[in-house]
Amino acid sequence: MAKGFLDRFSNDIGIDLGTANTLVYLAGKGIVINEPSVVALNTKTNKVVAVGSVAKEMLGKTPSHIKAIRPILDGVVSDFEIAEEMLGYLIKKANAMQSKLLSPRVVVGVPSQISSVEIKAVYDASVSAGARKVFIVEEPMAGAIGIGLPIHESIGSMVIDIGGGTTDIAVIALFGVVKSISLKVAGDRFNDDIITYVKDNYNILIGERTAEEVKIGVGSVLPTGQEYFNVRGRDIISGLPKEVSVSDMDIAKAVAASVREIVTAVQSVLQQTPPEVVSDIIKTGVYLTGGGAYIRGLAKLISDDLNIKVFVADDPMSAVAKGAGKILENLEYFKEVLIKDIHF
Repeated sequence: MAKGFLDRFSNDIGIDLGTANTLVYLAGKGIVINEPSVVALNTKTNKVVAVGSVAKEMLGKTPSHIKAIRPILDGVVSDFEIAEEMLGYLIKKANAMQSKLLSPRVVVGVPSQISSVEIKAVYDASVSAGARKVFIVEEPMAGAIGIGLPIHESIGSMVIDIGGGTTDIAVIALFGVVKSISLKVAGDRFNDDIITYVKDNYNILIGERTAEEVKIGVGSVLPTGQEYFNVRGRDIISGLPKEVSVSDMDIAKAVAASVREIVTAVQSVLQQTPPEVVSDIIKTGVYLTGGGAYIRGLAKLISDDLNIKVFVADDPMSAVAKGAGKILENLEYFKEVLIKDIHF
């Protein structure tokens, strides 16, 4: 798996194929794309109208014949053709930044514990989108590599990767995953929690984009009750536009049950991890990656609940894409971390 002669004439691209956002790492350039995982489709012509940020702006605002689609749900491909369109757009955009003779080699990060059918869907979509060679790695492993954890050593490391669709919790040592859990509780669930809370407590209907803005603005699990965010939506009773101010205390209450599920899952992984490895983790701590790591107070909450050090990685959202890129830079060294059952 060493870099062959032909590989010198193609780009190496690492992709974090996320439910909420897809990040692309280009060897020699770093993170070159960070786009929402959304595609706008004209259902009359069956043509793609927009991809990424432009398509996301259309969510909840499109006429009946324009459909804004998220082709990645819970971290896996839910709409193959649309996912192929999105990947093709992103790969082409990245490839154009550094012109090479051949199509690129690509490493794609996927949630841990996904099925062989789901792996094949990611593989096929990547090949159809223009990749010459495709390699697949579990997201927590890629995240650990991206933030520089010693995955090659016998010392255990623990990563909690909180994305849009899934939270992947993994203990890693000697190029392998010792124990892992993948939960369908992450950023999108938090958004749904906020939508439900605002509806139940303020009688206002808000959309996904507004919930995301609230989460970013005052999202906290250890609130002060002194941070506020103005929310605009439709009054359930009158049907008219209405604006209210919600606090970080409101958001903490809204996401409390979902956050508790994540903490309980982390506890479960630790309970099933060999004692010697747990001893390592107590010394080295736990690292948060993914967009969910930005929720204020989350690291401290987990740390206090489980009596273990928890750190937010530097630039946590880009960790998986950076890790995927690093794998391609030294494919022979990292070959053991790749998912093996790809024989398509």
